[in-house]
Amino acid sequence: MFESANLDHRIDKPTYRREEAKLREALLNAQFDLKENGRFPVLILIAGVEGAGKGETVNLLNEWMDPRHIYTHAFFEPSDEERDRPPQWRFWRSLPPKGKIGVFFGAWHTMPIIQRVRGEIGEAEFAHAIGEIVRLEKMLCDEGVLLLKYWFHLSKPQQKKRLRALEKDPDTRWRVTEREWEYFKVYKKFVRVCEPFLRKTSTGEAPWIVVPGADARYRSLSFGRHLLAAMRERLDEKPVARLPDKNPPLLAASDKLNVLRAMPLDQPLTKSEYQTQLLKWQRRLNVASRDPRFKSLSVVCVFEGNDAAGKGGAIRRVTGALDARSYFNVPVAAPTEEERAQPYLWRFWRHIPRHGRFTFFDRSWYGRVLVERVEGFCKEADWMRAYSEINDFEGELLRQGGVVLKFWLAIGKDEQYKRFKAREKVAFKRFKITAEDWRNRKKWDDYELAVCDMVDRTSTALAPWTLVEANNKYHARIKVLKTLTVAVEDGLARVGKNASGKKAKKKGAK
Repeated sequence: MFESANLDHRIDKPTYRREEAKLREALLNAQFDLKENGRFPVLILIAGVEGAGKGETVNLLNEWMDPRHIYTHAFFEPSDEERDRPPQWRFWRSLPPKGKIGVFFGAWHTMPIIQRVRGEIGEAEFAHAIGEIVRLEKMLCDEGVLLLKYWFHLSKPQQKKRLRALEKDPDTRWRVTEREWEYFKVYKKFVRVCEPFLRKTSTGEAPWIVVPGADARYRSLSFGRHLLAAMRERLDEKPVARLPDKNPPLLAASDKLNVLRAMPLDQPLTKSEYQTQLLKWQRRLNVASRDPRFKSLSVVCVFEGNDAAGKGGAIRRVTGALDARSYFNVPVAAPTEEERAQPYLWRFWRHIPRHGRFTFFDRSWYGRVLVERVEGFCKEADWMRAYSEINDFEGELLRQGGVVLKFWLAIGKDEQYKRFKAREKVAFKRFKITAEDWRNRKKWDDYELAVCDMVDRTSTALAPWTLVEANNKYHARIKVLKTLTVAVEDGLARVGKNASGKKAKKKGAK
C-alpha cells in the first residue's frame, strides 16, 4: 500500500505556483458552497509517519481556505477526564457541524497503532479496535459526514533525511524531539503494523488516501486536489426526493409477541409499604454511592415510557438518595439547531459521566427508534441501522467501567387517560400535559409495536431493558430504585474482584 508513496515524486516551482493559484481559488469556492449548502460536514483525518509533512499541510490548508470555518483538533495522550470515559468520547465532542470542516490530528486510529507497536496490546485486542473503528466510521458516513482520511508517508531513508534537515535548520529544529527519533528506530515495526491496519480500515465509504511526503510541493498539490474533488463530488450531488416510509412488519409483529400486553400493569403496594421500602433502598443506594470503589464506576440511567408513566417521579426518588454533586439530569426534548447539525448520538455522548458520577436521561437516544420512527422524522434505513449503533454505543460505555440501566415505564391506555385529565385540573401540573401528548394517544398501537421491536433488538445481556409495571406509581418507583441499587452494588463487587485479581497477578509476577 505504501510502495508508490516511497517513490521520489517531484514538481518544479513554476508549475507548483500555477497549480497552487488555481487550486486555492477552487478550494475557497468549495468551502463557500459547503457553508451555504449546509447539508453535511467534512471531517479530515491526518495521520502518517513522523516528518512526512502533516503539520505543514494543515497549516497550508488554513492559508488556502478561510480558517474561521476550519476546526483543527490535535489529540495527544488522553487526560484523566478522558480516561474515565469511552475512548471515542473526546473525538465525538469535537466533530464539526454541518457546513464546516474539521481536521483531526491523532484521531481514533493513533492509540491502537501505538499500543500495538509498543506491544501493550495483543493481536486480538488490536483486531477488536479495528472493528470498532470500522463501525464508528460507517455510522459517521451514514449520518452524512464526508470522511476523508489521509496517510502521509515516507520511506525510512526519506524519513531520516527529512528529520536531519529539520534538525539542521535553526528555524525548524524545535520540531524534532526525542520522540521523533524513537519512532524512527521502530520504523519497520511501525510499517508492519500500519500497512494491514490501513487495508482493514479502508472502506468504500471512507478509504485511506496515501500521500507521498518527500516533496513538499507534490505533497501539497496531491492533498489539495483530492480534497477538492471529494468536496465537489458531494456538493454537486442532487438531493434525492424523500418518499414516505412505510414501517415494515418487524420481528415483534411477525412472531405475534407483545411484551407490553403481557405485563401485569397493576401491582399492589400500599403507601405505608412504599414509604418503608423507599427509605430502605435509598439508604442502600446512598451507601453504595459513597463506597471508595464507586470512583471506578460511572452510571448511566435511561428512562423511557408512555407519556405520564411517572418517569420524572421515579428519577426524583433516585436522586433523593444521592449527593447533588454526584449526578446530572438530562431532560431530552426535540433537538436544537446545534444538535441537528451533528450525528444523532452526538448530543448524548456529550453528557456521558466520568467515573464516580451518575447521569439520568429523561428520554434518550431511543427516540430514534421510537418517536422518530413512528412520526416519520427520519428515514426507515436510519432507524433500522440505529439498533446496532445503539448496541455498539452502550457496549463502549460498559467496557469503560460503566453501569447502564434502561427502564421502560408502562401504563395502560385507560390509566394514561385518567392521569392526563388529572393533570389538567392541578395548577402546578398543567405544564406536564400538552397537545402533543393527546396526539400521541392516537398512535398508541404504532408506539407499542416500536417499543416491542426496541426491547427485542436492544435488550442485551449486559444492558438489558427493565420493564416497569407503572399503573401503581409506588410499585414503579421502588422497582426502579431497587434495580438501580442492586446494579450499582454488583458493579462495586466487580471493581473489587478486578482489583484483587490485579494485585494477585502483580504479586505473582514478583
